[in-house]
Amino acid sequence: MDDQEKPEMAEAYRVLARKYRPTSFEDLIGQEPMVRTLTNAFETGRIAQAWMLTGVRGVGKTTTARILARALNYETAEIHEPTIHMRTPGIHDQAIMEGRHVDVVEMDAASHTGIDDIREIIAQVRYRPVSARYKVYIIDEVHMLSTQAFNGLLKTLEEPPEHVKFVFATTEIRKVPITVLSRCQRFDLRRVDAATLIGHLGRIAKAENVEAEDDALRLIARAAEGSVRDALSLTDQAISHGAGAIGAETVRDMLGLADRGRVIDLFEHLMRGDAAAALGELRAQYDAGADPVVVLADLADFTHLVTSLRFVPDSADDATLSPAESGRGLELSKTLSVRTLSQVWQMLLKAIEEARAATSPRQAAEMAMIRIAYAADLPSPADLVRLIQTG
Repeated sequence: MDDQEKPEMAEAYRVLARKYRPTSFEDLIGQEPMVRTLTNAFETGRIAQAWMLTGVRGVGKTTTARILARALNYETAEIHEPTIHMRTPGIHDQAIMEGRHVDVVEMDAASHTGIDDIREIIAQVRYRPVSARYKVYIIDEVHMLSTQAFNGLLKTLEEPPEHVKFVFATTEIRKVPITVLSRCQRFDLRRVDAATLIGHLGRIAKAENVEAEDDALRLIARAAEGSVRDALSLTDQAISHGAGAIGAETVRDMLGLADRGRVIDLFEHLMRGDAAAALGELRAQYDAGADPVVVLADLADFTHLVTSLRFVPDSADDATLSPAESGRGLELSKTLSVRTLSQVWQMLLKAIEEARAATSPRQAAEMAMIRIAYAADLPSPADLVRLIQTG
């Protein structure tokens, strides 16, 4: 077969977290305060010499650092100055966003922790950039640098050449010396709220021509805990697990979660003091493949929800809650006392520890169900006093 007749190789698959990585501040979700501050700074010409980006995993620290490098070096036929508004591809954009531009140096401090690595940076900063406007140094996980390395960086960081900018990223801001922090403009990147994350996942599923159930996206957003990268990785996995579709049942199986509706049924059996029904429901969930420890954890989670709804009914509007959770949880919060909910919470926390340590988690979970059902059926101290007084 001639080379011309050979079928073209399919393009290598890119995971969703890389394929949909933001390339401008307009694409970055959930970080509006930071974007607003940077926009004002660039428009007024008050551009800092160094930035410190901190936040939990997957909220966009490294991505923001690359976008900053792109904004600093943005150049088109019409634009020849730093700008946040990058509506058309610039000369240096693709190389910067792919991490291969000669004037944008990315360093992982986890594997380059010593003073020698910093000396190399100090020796390079005196030279002007090769082709871009600024030479930008992006140091990820900066808290991993040694004390000597931090001290070696101080003078350069305080008075860098006018053509040099530093962008630091870290998940452990407390480990960064105050002497370094005081020389940087700090931004705390927030966890992305559930409603924004669900909307983002929905748009990506539509772009990928993947059918996604609302309940499935809620489960993914809840499991991601505000991390966009985690949410996209779970979505990728769910698409593969569901053979091209994202269903709630598929996501539950993938994450090892129990059906939330059945967890609420189990909770209601316990609050009525019906141990037999609670044991029957637990065994049915176990037979269906649910992990007893996960069932206990879900019960604790629902107990926390009901308690929260008792004091803050508006939390029923949380985007990660299904209609069953918000509706039934709100009803239960009106009938159960805080004393009962607090007692159940403590018993569930103890039960989770016991189930993890037990040789048979199912048996430990069943014993916990019996204890909770028995305790829920007991009268409160106030009821006991009233019974004694009335004879």
